[in-house]
Amino acid sequence: MTTIIKNGTIVTADLTYKADVRIEKGVITEIGFKLGGGEELDATGCYIMPGGIDPHTHLEMPFMGTYSSDDFESGTRAALSGGTTMVIDFALPSPGQGLHDALQMWDNKSTRANCDYSFHMAVTWWGEQVFNEMESVINKRGINTFKHFMAYKGALMVNDDEMYASFQRLAELGGIAMVHAENGDVVAELQAKLMSEGNNGPEAHAYSRPAQVEGEATNRAIMIADMAGVPLYVVHTSCEEAHEAIRRARMQGKRVWGEPLIQHLTLDASEYAHSDWDHAARRVMSPPFRDRMHQDSLWAGLQSGSLSVVATDHCAFTTEQKRYGMGDFTKIPNGTGGLEDRMPMLWTYGVGTGRLTPNEFVAVTSTNIAKILNCYPKKGAVLVGADADMVVWDPEQAKTISAETQQSAIDYNVFEGKQVKGMPRFTLTRGQVAVRDGEIRTQEGHGKFIAREGNGTVNKALSTWKELTAPRPVERTGIPASGVWWRKASWSHHKAISDRSRISTKRKHSWDGNYRRARNKCSMGQKLPVSH
Repeated sequence: MTTIIKNGTIVTADLTYKADVRIEKGVITEIGFKLGGGEELDATGCYIMPGGIDPHTHLEMPFMGTYSSDDFESGTRAALSGGTTMVIDFALPSPGQGLHDALQMWDNKSTRANCDYSFHMAVTWWGEQVFNEMESVINKRGINTFKHFMAYKGALMVNDDEMYASFQRLAELGGIAMVHAENGDVVAELQAKLMSEGNNGPEAHAYSRPAQVEGEATNRAIMIADMAGVPLYVVHTSCEEAHEAIRRARMQGKRVWGEPLIQHLTLDASEYAHSDWDHAARRVMSPPFRDRMHQDSLWAGLQSGSLSVVATDHCAFTTEQKRYGMGDFTKIPNGTGGLEDRMPMLWTYGVGTGRLTPNEFVAVTSTNIAKILNCYPKKGAVLVGADADMVVWDPEQAKTISAETQQSAIDYNVFEGKQVKGMPRFTLTRGQVAVRDGEIRTQEGHGKFIAREGNGTVNKALSTWKELTAPRPVERTGIPASGVWWRKASWSHHKAISDRSRISTKRKHSWDGNYRRARNKCSMGQKLPVSH
C-alpha cells in the first residue's frame, strides 16, 4: 500500500521546507513535490515531523507491591494518540534474576504493543552472572543502555563500587550508562525522620527528596562515569543542582546527557500542598515536582542544549493504588502518567511561548533521542529509507486535557484542565495510520522490537580519547642496570650501620646511667659492691 502525505511543511531537527512524502511498506521512499499514486493524507496548514520517541516509560512495571496500570496495549495507544510513535521501556530483573530471564518477561508483556518499542536494561544487583550477561544483552539482543538506581535503598539501589564496576564493563562493551540520580542513603534517613515527626502526607515525599540529594548524586555519577570512561545518561533531571552538574560536565567535554520530564517542566511543588489527599498523592513521583525556579533552569537547558531530550517516566498508578500510602507517604507508589500529553504540552508551553523553535521541539522529542540511543536514522528522521513513524502536526488544533477522554488506563490526569494548542492530525506508525483527525485506529500487536547496537559513535570517540589520555609510566634512560642494586645495597648497608649505632648508643646511655647511680651512692657514704 502506498500513502502520500501532501501539502504540508516538513520540520526536522535542522530543516524546514515544503514537500510531499511517499510511504511504501512502512518506509519513506520519496520526498518531493506533487507526488501522487496512493492514499492521500492532507497536511494543509500542518507540519510533517518525525514521530515522537519517549525514552523513559514503565509499562506494567512491578513496583512497591503492585503493578503500573498501563500495559503495552493501553500505554502505546495513549502514546500514539499524542503523536509518540516509539517507547523505550525498562526491563527490571528481580534480585538474583538473570538479565535474559528478565528480558523474557518483558518480551511476553510487549506482544500487544501498538507501536514500535525497545528496552533499557536495569542493573538491580551485581554479580558474575550480570557481568557475563551484559555482553550478550548488547551484542545479541540489541540493548545498549543500562540503568542504575542510586535511590530506593533496600530495593533497587546499587552501591558506588557496584556502579563503578558496571560502568567499567559498559565502557568495555560499548554500552551507555544510565542513572536515577538521588542519594538513596540520605533519602532513607529523611523519610525516617519525617515519619517519626508525624509528617506522613504526600507533601512529605517532596520534603524527603530535596534538590540537594539529586544534585549530589548527579555529580557523583558523572565523576564515576568519567573515571570509568563510559557515556552517561541522567534520567528525569528535575532541578538546577542536577542541571548545573550536567552543564558543567558538558562544558568540560564529558559525554553526559540530561533528560527533563514534561511534568517537571510544567507542574510545580505547589501540587503537594493541595487540600485533597488524592490530588497530592496522584502526583507523587521521584524526583518530586520542584519549585518554579527549577523549571526556569530546565527550560533554559533545552534552549541552550545543555539538556538533550524530554521524556515522561510514564509509570501510572490508579487512585486506589496511590491510597496504599495513606498514613505513610513512603508506601505511595511513585509515578504519574504523561505519554499521551508530552508532545501537546511541550508544544504549547515550549513552541507556543517562544521558548523552543519547531526544530528544537523535534530534536528534544525525537531526533536527539534516536541519535543518543543509536536508532537514527531508522527512527527520528524524515528521510528516504527511514521508518514511516511520523506525525502530521496541526499547530492550530486545541483541546482541554481530561481524564474522561484520555487513552491511558488510569482514572485521573496530572494535567487535568490544561488547555493545549497543537495536536496530531495524523499519527503513523511504520506507515499505518493509527490516528486520523482524533479517531484512534491503533492495531494491537503492530509494534515491533527495535534493536539498538552498542559501540555507537560517542562510545568510539570517548574510548579513543580515554586511550590517548590514559596514565602511562614514565620511560627513563641513562640509569645503569647496577644502579638499582647499588641503591638497595647502600640502603641495607646504611640501615645496618644505623642499627649498630642505635645499639651502641643505647649501651652507652645504659652505662652512663649506671655510672651516675654508683657515683651518687658513693657520695652518700654507701659502699659499692665488689664484683669478682
